[in-house]
Amino acid sequence: MTRLIQALIAVAVSATAAFAQEDVATFGTGATPFVIRSTTDIAILEPALTAFAADHPDLAITYEQWGSNPLHANASSACDGETTPADAVFSSAVHLMVSLVNRACARPFVSDRTRALPATRRWRDEVWGVTQEPAVMIYNTDRIAPEDVPQSRFDLLDLMRDDPVTFRARIATYDIEASGLGYLFAYIDSLEATTFGSLLEGLARSDAIATCCSAEIIEGVSTGEYLFAYNVLGSYVRNAAPANVGVILPEDYTLFLSRAYMIPAKARNPVAAEQFLDFLLSERGQAMLASVGLLYATDPDELRTVQSARRSIPLAPPLLVALDGSTERQFLERWTDAFSAAPVP
Repeated sequence: MTRLIQALIAVAVSATAAFAQEDVATFGTGATPFVIRSTTDIAILEPALTAFAADHPDLAITYEQWGSNPLHANASSACDGETTPADAVFSSAVHLMVSLVNRACARPFVSDRTRALPATRRWRDEVWGVTQEPAVMIYNTDRIAPEDVPQSRFDLLDLMRDDPVTFRARIATYDIEASGLGYLFAYIDSLEATTFGSLLEGLARSDAIATCCSAEIIEGVSTGEYLFAYNVLGSYVRNAAPANVGVILPEDYTLFLSRAYMIPAKARNPVAAEQFLDFLLSERGQAMLASVGLLYATDPDELRTVQSARRSIPLAPPLLVALDGSTERQFLERWTDAFSAAPVP
């Protein structure tokens, strides 16, 4: 285990002790416990959980909602035998999930439905990408005229450069030191985008706000506290955004994330975890996920537009580079330099 992963665990375990899970809900009235720990909001996954519980009346399902870094810390601790494991772990911070699989913290499983997944959405038959969600840009439709809406990162750079007064301290994105998902998006951007260095400089000049959470960013854009936000997970926008929040899938490229599902090696009820995975990957389960925005671009015209610019984040060992100690340290230094002058939101 790298020094970085050890440091992440130490910090996140401390946070976990203070905050534990963010929320918890129960489904079903059976006698057999089935524990799911996930970064997905309870309200978003509730229809699927309710349907699965109805199909399996023997189960008493406990669904715990966590932040991505504390969830990784908890799963790591469970892998080491230091805390009670979940039966399933489901996270948007897919690089952290790949690191758990790499540490032999996962239990293998194969079914017809897992075999049908493309190679980018499964690795070693131990982690599976269940959803397909874009990283989008959002804006306040009441405050930004249609002709000024940027359609790409190049347009966003022009917008910040041409109107610095209007957008000063009015652009938001994830704080990559607090959000595992935010770190992943920013790291992949640094590999994919020729604009990344210029984008960081532009955000720094604009006194951009780095903050923790999708809901906070979306609300801030809606109220006008922020006029624009970058790299927000599209599923949360579809579920939570008011009518005055517009969505942009960048034309230069759009990152697509598949939330990662893992069955811990020490799960107490792995059979239920396997059944739930197969349910989520079934036609019925995928339709439920699509209905809450976790499968994007169901409209044929929209899908054709997205396909040419689509960049899937694969569940694969290269994601481990993002967790290399030297890489992470240098990347966070670049980020801190860019945002150090930004005011506290």
